[in-house]
Amino acid sequence: MLIEWSRQTRYAADLIDDRSRKAGLSAQDHGFLHDIVLTTLRHLSLLDHWIGHLTAQRHLDHRTRWLLRIGLVQLLILDVPEHAAVNETVAAAGPSASIINAVLRRVTREKDALLAQRDTLPPEVRFSHPRPLLKRWIAQRGEEAATALAAWNQHPAPVFVRQNPLRPDAAAGLTENPALHPIGGEFFRCDSLPREILASGGCYAQDPSTALAVRAMDPQPGEVVLDACAAPGGKTALIAALLKNQGALIATDSSARRLDRWQENIARLGVTCATAHVHDWSQYSPPPTDGLLFDRILLDVPCSNSGVTRRRVDVRWRLEPDRDFPALVELQGRLIDHVLPYLRPGGTLAYSTCSIDPDENEGVVQAALLRHPGLSLVQSHLQWPPDTDTDGAFFAILRLKD
Repeated sequence: MLIEWSRQTRYAADLIDDRSRKAGLSAQDHGFLHDIVLTTLRHLSLLDHWIGHLTAQRHLDHRTRWLLRIGLVQLLILDVPEHAAVNETVAAAGPSASIINAVLRRVTREKDALLAQRDTLPPEVRFSHPRPLLKRWIAQRGEEAATALAAWNQHPAPVFVRQNPLRPDAAAGLTENPALHPIGGEFFRCDSLPREILASGGCYAQDPSTALAVRAMDPQPGEVVLDACAAPGGKTALIAALLKNQGALIATDSSARRLDRWQENIARLGVTCATAHVHDWSQYSPPPTDGLLFDRILLDVPCSNSGVTRRRVDVRWRLEPDRDFPALVELQGRLIDHVLPYLRPGGTLAYSTCSIDPDENEGVVQAALLRHPGLSLVQSHLQWPPDTDTDGAFFAILRLKD
């Protein structure tokens, strides 16, 4: 699976789910697979440093290196029993069994020294973040904040669920569930997912940061609202809850496949005021809404995901700052330009990202205000992840003059 991950662009979590389902893994084995794959990716640079030290920088083929990473992650980070970690990794090794056995046996003897060595390493190795990304954060936030963010990203993200007021009967058991801990408002932190309540629509797995822009947009019952980049539907469902299912909620997404998932989620969550259309706002073409003007528009744009690098471990390894940020900024500005003609005078546009990068956030907003003098900034907010123990997020509330 890790070799497959290294050769394509799919998220590791999606690969885990697909392979686990096809293999018919138990919940326990699925959890163990999830831990091995994501912890390996979370500590990639550190694992390679240890491998270089243990093999005297010997050249290793692709498969052997991944097997050593898997073995080291079990022994040094996940604390899997030594006999199991060594024996199972060696059994999977084939022709490279002898070198893998020798390295892992050495790790069991030198474990304390290897772990102590970690604290002496530079941040990009100790916290396994590509140097260009870390340098960008240092330039924007300073070394202390950037290092704190990289360290924070090394911990597995907690799971949260949002209680769904549109399914009050199904949601009733949330407050009595000992595996759920209320954190304020309608959100709960989970020791384990309440799968039956999720399946019945009583709650939705969602980080609290995703609600910030929707609540600041403040949709009112009876209004006409657009969720412009809507799939998979978590924010659409929250808008519908604030509308109390009264009004017209139009959802669009550029992907028909993603809208299929949106339809499943929306039906399960009891949303009755929403309809969906396939539409790509990055293209200059009229949406299939017959010239409808909206009281409020949520524009949750594609972004770098830099605010969710703890949750999506793939992001740090696939993000190329010099290439990706300029392209994303151009796209984000274009999306604002293309939705704005459909906002009624006096209406509200909520611009939202899961990025912590000022170019994608304040920079895009300020450029839009210069291009569109009729817009004014009502408020903006950046959620800095280590300060809140939730995902990072940004929103800006913009108003179009009457």
